[in-house]
Amino acid sequence: MDFTFTEEQQAAVEASAAVFGGVAPDGVPSPALTAGAVADDFDRALWAKLADADLLSLLLDPAYGGAGLDAIALCLVLRESAKVLARVPLLESTAAAVTVQEYGDEETKAGLLARAGRGEVVLTVAANGRTGHEPAERAVTARRDGDVWTLDGVQTAVAWAHGADLVVVPAHTDDGRTLLALVPRGHEGTVLGEQVSTSGERLGELRLESARIPGGQVIEAEGAWERLRDLLTTGTCALALGLGERVLRMTSAYTGKREQFGFPVATFQAVAVQAADRYIDLRAMEATLWQAAWRISTRAAGTGTATGGPAGGALPVAGDVAVAKIWASEGVRRVVQTAQHLHGGFGADTESPLHRYHAWAKHLELSLGPAAAHEEALGDLLAAHPLG
Repeated sequence: MDFTFTEEQQAAVEASAAVFGGVAPDGVPSPALTAGAVADDFDRALWAKLADADLLSLLLDPAYGGAGLDAIALCLVLRESAKVLARVPLLESTAAAVTVQEYGDEETKAGLLARAGRGEVVLTVAANGRTGHEPAERAVTARRDGDVWTLDGVQTAVAWAHGADLVVVPAHTDDGRTLLALVPRGHEGTVLGEQVSTSGERLGELRLESARIPGGQVIEAEGAWERLRDLLTTGTCALALGLGERVLRMTSAYTGKREQFGFPVATFQAVAVQAADRYIDLRAMEATLWQAAWRISTRAAGTGTATGGPAGGALPVAGDVAVAKIWASEGVRRVVQTAQHLHGGFGADTESPLHRYHAWAKHLELSLGPAAAHEEALGDLLAAHPLG
């Protein structure tokens, strides 16, 4: 088997590294020193640079101005973005656009995708449900009234909601189906409250009160939400990996120059062992991430199956995604906690960027469900799909 990345995927990494190379993690006020959100909007200047570098259209078909790449390419770019704590809805907007491309009708695709790839339209996803501890699709009900769907419910912690043009909202119908509604910001029947993440970023609580959404803005295809959710979760794992790699590199640099008793603390066995353990965490995070991204990339749209996966008896794609999220949640937490410990007092110094990485890591750890939630989901999958 060939585990190397393709030339196109490597080109995406090089392009993203060039764009993110000039981004400073401390470009906004510290969340530790700010009562509310660190900024009202995401980094629009960086967003424009990503559009100019064609990084917003990586997964779109050439017909919509895209490169036609896969989830692996997106995860490679997200990995680079997390190293500098890039404040852009790259994951959410790309994942939503890809879902529209695979499951939306032709009119919706024609009117939205090319503009999204150019950065003219920003999309995000309401993926955390009412409390962040329940299936997102159960938080909103959808009732059909002719050619219009009426939505009622609450979605919490919607990333970048105050700056996005459209929010993709999963909702459930009376007959148990899940659909995706493309809800414009400020749409009649919606109220957007303000919330703040541990990272200091502005989130939104989206309340839908008899919000009427035209049928053309609703995706009813089976499997659309599962596909979107898996891509969001895997992308979150890529962010956690990139963040963790940068933090371990920061820790290595610090312990290599910090001396005690006339020697760099990196030469002390206790320090070296802790750093080695975190390196192992990162390699496990990486292996499970690429497994999940590969399964998503080889899954046929609308089928929920992997076209190039292992032989019979393999778990559904959701199993690989759950394993990746378990490692990402626990691994990134251990990496930043060890970094704080090995940095000593400097780890809590607001003049140092490390505390920002710790805050972002906590947000990523809990995004789309903590490790325990995915362990439970994995257990259910194993019970329902015995391996043989």
